[in-house]
Amino acid sequence: MHIWRINTKSQKLTIEDTPKSWEQLGGRSLSAKILLDEVDPECDPMGPRNKLIFAPGLLSGHRLSSLDRVSIGGKSPLTGGIKESNAGGRTGYHLTNQGIKALIFEDRPEEAEWYVIHISQDGVRFYPASPYIGMGVYKVGSSLIDEYGEDVAIALIGQGGEMKMMAAGIMNLDQDKVPSRMAARGGLGAVMGSKFIKAIVIEPRRGKNPQILHFEEFKQARKKFTEAVSNHPQTAVYADYGTPGMVSLCNGIGGMPTRNFSSGIFEDAENIDGDRLRDILVERGGVNNTTHACMVGCVIKCSNIVGDEKGEQVIVSPLEYETIGLMGANLGINDLDMIAKLNYEVNDIGVDSIEIGAALGIAADAGLMEFGDGDRALELVQEIREGTVLGRVLGNGAAAVGKEFGMERVPVVKGQAISAYDPRAIKSTGVTYATSPQGADHTCGLTIRAKVNHTDPNGQVKVSRRAQINSAGYDSLGACMMAGFGIAVDFGVVGELINSIYGFNVGEGFLQELGEKTLFFEREFNRKAGFTNMDDRLPEWMTRERLPPHDVVFDVSEDDLDSVFDN
Repeated sequence: MHIWRINTKSQKLTIEDTPKSWEQLGGRSLSAKILLDEVDPECDPMGPRNKLIFAPGLLSGHRLSSLDRVSIGGKSPLTGGIKESNAGGRTGYHLTNQGIKALIFEDRPEEAEWYVIHISQDGVRFYPASPYIGMGVYKVGSSLIDEYGEDVAIALIGQGGEMKMMAAGIMNLDQDKVPSRMAARGGLGAVMGSKFIKAIVIEPRRGKNPQILHFEEFKQARKKFTEAVSNHPQTAVYADYGTPGMVSLCNGIGGMPTRNFSSGIFEDAENIDGDRLRDILVERGGVNNTTHACMVGCVIKCSNIVGDEKGEQVIVSPLEYETIGLMGANLGINDLDMIAKLNYEVNDIGVDSIEIGAALGIAADAGLMEFGDGDRALELVQEIREGTVLGRVLGNGAAAVGKEFGMERVPVVKGQAISAYDPRAIKSTGVTYATSPQGADHTCGLTIRAKVNHTDPNGQVKVSRRAQINSAGYDSLGACMMAGFGIAVDFGVVGELINSIYGFNVGEGFLQELGEKTLFFEREFNRKAGFTNMDDRLPEWMTRERLPPHDVVFDVSEDDLDSVFDN
């Protein structure tokens, strides 16, 4: 496994041995360490000194269920701090297959010429991307597959990334050759656009697999892990309902963002919940699918495919809970087909559905649309695609919309929109939002399943800290959050897999050690970028504005927030 550096200005490739201090890192931890070691925290995120890093997880590429994710990192134009966003699909597997531990894009072209970067065992080639500029990700993805073949992995941006919108993400092909897996959060698609990269095409390396030093031990650990994942009761639930099953749970505890976070309960939740979605998909048949795997070999299959009423045409895949929450209840929209259409449009433009859903909620409060008006929401999304003045404001995310229209109820932390779990009702997740170096990101430590009183401010720091450490560890392994259910049965299996593959001698607490290192790297980068404890706060209005139906505010003390990373 080597470090590949691509200078986007000189178009030169350099292949290096992995530095010793990077050897036991992967995914999010490796991305964070590279940024801390090599990028000036005070640099312009869109300038030549920022780097864009693709780092497969330590366990990616080894045909382990739900463990092929790739972390994409850089300094975020949205938060101004360190950012990692990860995705499933093919990219992580193909990078590992090519022997790439980290793929680092450096510098920036002098001329505004767009490129498709082709990666194979023969090296790197730059091809003009002019035929694809101004096109959405679905058409570009299909065209690139026609040109390069069906076995490639592709990471690409849409118009949002081309226009360097701060809500822009990076799309990746899934196992069905659809660019549906977005590393969505933090504006890293804009960083890719700033380096004039429209797409990255990664060839498979024929007849090669990553080296496993102790194969018999690996087989035993793999069996242990696979059985833990397969037998976990939560796996069956996610196979049937996927993440949309969270609608009833979150709404039931009063944490569903509704009409720009003005309520924690949506009166039409049963029309957009996991049961309703599953019923629709089963009734329609055809292309509709309730159990779909985004990565080869995944036994959980928590994804879905949403098709039209005749089951002939795919509307979008996947439709996840966070999108249903932010583009459904948060906009007062109770129609799953409309939510799916909105999801398709933002995917094709290549912008984060969470960020845009939050931005549209603020726009509705500002009078630009009526809550519940899906057609008007589609019109506003079209403004983003066209790059109008209003569209660029919306495409720059919730904080930009709030600032432009002088709104107070703006659900962001460190410039990034809060996800579909209201922190006033789920306070340990609120601690995560406030204190994570990544900004308001549920994937950095979601606690909705913790066995605590979610509305009691006491004791929430400990819950969040544990979740943040574990989540950073999972991201460093290349693990889907769903795989965490199986890993948590016996955390020791992580060390067994790592030791059998690499010949390391790590212990059963390796995942937590990896998570702690990751958080240290990220917080140190942000400290050098100028972040202080005062950045580890939720919006002030959330400490004053009470959330129905439980009439709660976010009241975890500042002293508690400042103690999250003590020791």
